[in-house]
Amino acid sequence: MLSVGRSFFGNEQDAEDVAQDGMLAMLKYLERMDAGKNHNAFAVRIAKHCCIDIMRKRKHATIVSFDAVHTPPGTDVGSSPHEELVAKETLKAVTETIGHLKPSERRLFELRQIEGSSLDDISEQTGIAKPSIKSMLSAARKKVFNELKERIKS
Repeated sequence: MLSVGRSFFGNEQDAEDVAQDGMLAMLKYLERMDAGKNHNAFAVRIAKHCCIDIMRKRKHATIVSFDAVHTPPGTDVGSSPHEELVAKETLKAVTETIGHLKPSERRLFELRQIEGSSLDDISEQTGIAKPSIKSMLSAARKKVFNELKERIKS
């Protein structure tokens, strides 16, 4: 699965996401799998599907960007052109920063921060335990914050 992910995306982070998603998908079929058989072809097929799913999620995340969900500050009636420009630049920076998160982090971040889903809902949708979600969200928020902080320094 790692090999399929590496050849599809060309980097280790995405390959690990493919392998993780693929292993979770294979667990669904565990009871129906014969113990004596070689399941490499099945694993490769699942990995290919995971690659496609990740690409679809990225495409969807690009189409439905942060600005489609939130109205940037400063765009209300009576705001100055300068305030509108600052708001648009800030929104662009935040959207790009969120786009740099790993797909799994981005999904959790968007579910919680943008869509406002509860931890219970996210856990139900993803199959991830709430403590793990909290930890992953914290790491994602920290990455977004640190990258935005670096952009401001530049």
